[in-house]
Amino acid sequence: MADATIDLTQPAPVRSAGFWRNVGGRLARDKTAMAAAFVLLLILLAAIFAPLIAPMDPLEGRLVNRLKPIGTEGHLLGTDELGRDMLSRLIWGGRLSLLMGVTPVVMAFVIGSAIGIVAGYAGGWTNTLIMRTIDVFYAFPSVLLAVALSGALGAGLGNALFSLTVVFIPPIARVAESVTTRLRSSDFIEAARASGAGALTIVRVHVLGNVLGPIFVYATSLIAVSMILASGLSFLGLGVRPPNPEWGLMLNTLRTAIYVQPWVAALPGVMIFMVSISFNLLADGLRSAMEVRQ
Repeated sequence: MADATIDLTQPAPVRSAGFWRNVGGRLARDKTAMAAAFVLLLILLAAIFAPLIAPMDPLEGRLVNRLKPIGTEGHLLGTDELGRDMLSRLIWGGRLSLLMGVTPVVMAFVIGSAIGIVAGYAGGWTNTLIMRTIDVFYAFPSVLLAVALSGALGAGLGNALFSLTVVFIPPIARVAESVTTRLRSSDFIEAARASGAGALTIVRVHVLGNVLGPIFVYATSLIAVSMILASGLSFLGLGVRPPNPEWGLMLNTLRTAIYVQPWVAALPGVMIFMVSISFNLLADGLRSAMEVRQ
């Protein structure tokens, strides 16, 4: 009888995929989120390469060509009230619209996260002082606060960005404080304190990695709101100034043409809607992908 041989070699260890790799895999399987991301990518690329793909100068127009309908030869999406090519203005307008929609949220994400993490980790009177100050801003609706700040500072791109940033800092800070407060009493945080780690080390090593994900998902959902508020400021004359192309400002200048060329006048609003709903769908997909499924 042949001797039985026993294989004592150990199987190679299998490395588990990281958290963000798992999130990316789940997000990639979400067809709705991927479709929204594809739409946003196309609009972003069109805005970046506007000088190369825009068929005409967005600031050059001829009154003889004013308010041409969609499908006019040489003007695929018609012309505006000054005879400027709508397709070119929509492409170029994406630059300022995306800038005004994304930049305030990014700035508020950085500032609000820092404020909320400090308040949540410190606790006590520090938390009370910071969060009660933040609560003052909740006495005003976001639209009213943005309009009031922009009106007080004056029209202009910089003032509009500052106003929108101030509007979004309080909600992001509140989310950051809530997540950090729950995390502060976790076992691994207590173990880090017991080992002699300082507050800055604990926040940098243990807190940031666990709280930035939920804050980032929430901030992503605010971009759609920021797009609408930014367009509203421009529509009211408190944002971008003419003749620069921006979707909210284009809605304002085309409002008198709604009865003459309603489809042309609605195009900037369609772009705002597409970008806003795409950011919402992407944020929902990212939120679902980050949920831990047992």
